[in-house]
Amino acid sequence: MVAETPRVITLAAVRRALRDHRPQPADAPGARPAAVALILVEDTNGLEALFIRRAERADDPWSGQVALPGGRHEPGDRDLLATAIRETQEETGVDLAAAERLGALDDLYPRTPTLPPVVVRPFVFALERRVVLVPSDEVQRAFWLPLQRLTDPAVRREVTLTVQGVERTFPAYLVADDALIWGLTERILTPFLHLTGQL
Repeated sequence: MVAETPRVITLAAVRRALRDHRPQPADAPGARPAAVALILVEDTNGLEALFIRRAERADDPWSGQVALPGGRHEPGDRDLLATAIRETQEETGVDLAAAERLGALDDLYPRTPTLPPVVVRPFVFALERRVVLVPSDEVQRAFWLPLQRLTDPAVRREVTLTVQGVERTFPAYLVADDALIWGLTERILTPFLHLTGQL
């Protein structure tokens, strides 16, 4: 049996897909808004995306997880786009002020029993080239990952994890021995890959 070759994702395909996409707002009255940034860089092998591994912290419900840079909207933020830009710079040192803004994805409503309700809007950006990453103390490490890896059936799986003391099964991407993408980040990436015709 011949293994399926992962597809090369191009920036042009992402631009086309997002040009006409109208983000669906989440129906979550009273939830606090937040934003994350899906940051892309194109090279000869396709697109890479910027991920972070959150530092291990007892007060962080996403402690230790692989995630996209982002966080909650603060009073000084003009809008959610500004939130994504500010949080990215704080967490990774990446300045998105001059980045190409490709669009936004549908809102997500992660239900975390230990936190007040939050609605997350993902924004998609493109940089001309990789930049130096300067992770904050909230971030264990920041790294670039080829999106083509996520289209490889070998990395897609279901995992059983204990969350809030209960075993649950989640779709996930196992992109390395120490890099499991699941939860909110998987719920952003999978629709994005479908939208751009990669899954």
